Amino acid sequence: MISEEQFLTSVFWARELPREEQERARRGITLRTLEAGTYFIHRGDRIDSWIGVISGLLRLGSITTSGKAVTYAGLPPSCWFGEGSLLKDEPRQYDVLALRRTQVALLNRSTFLWLYDNSVAFDRLLVRLINERLGQFIAQVEHDRSLASAGKVARSLASLFNPVISPFVGSHIDINQEEIGLLAGVSRPVANRILQELEKAGLLRNEGGGVTILDLERLRRYGE
Repeated sequence: MISEEQFLTSVFWARELPREEQERARRGITLRTLEAGTYFIHRGDRIDSWIGVISGLLRLGSITTSGKAVTYAGLPPSCWFGEGSLLKDEPRQYDVLALRRTQVALLNRSTFLWLYDNSVAFDRLLVRLINERLGQFIAQVEHDRSLASAGKVARSLASLFNPVISPFVGSHIDINQEEIGLLAGVSRPVANRILQELEKAGLLRNEGGGVTILDLERLRRYGE
């Protein structure tokens, strides 16, 4: 079980619940640590938890029939996901891989469904997250079809700093060039070149093992 202090400091939606609902949610959460390169979920798995990233970085994607890895989203700290599979009670449609050592919080199915049935605050949270994620994925389809590599890298980075989906990220995230390349679907050398380009444009500061965003709005529009 997660401690009360960690629950309130690392689970952003905890503060939106009434006190009695906070405690019920806290009791339903367990923690798990994933090593870098670990597949946390495979396509076709059935999951019994709503999942939140406490620290580290996950990659949501799939492997095509030709063996190509396709990335749909990066899942940074404070991002919660998997509500669709729980609500529809269906197998996962995508793989989830730990790009680096990652700690996740698992809210068990019974507690998730109790909150869904009884908590107005929790339902509002779910609607907000699903609506934001839908807009993010529609934008990603547009970007994949219309942008060159620089624009894709910029959008992939910007998506990690979504204040609705992952509000605790702040302006810095620990991520390396290889991980950025995986998220954007480009090679590491291409990611390195584009990061230098974005840094020269004053949009971010490349710090080797991490990136600090200096102008998020311009980063979101880069390459248009």
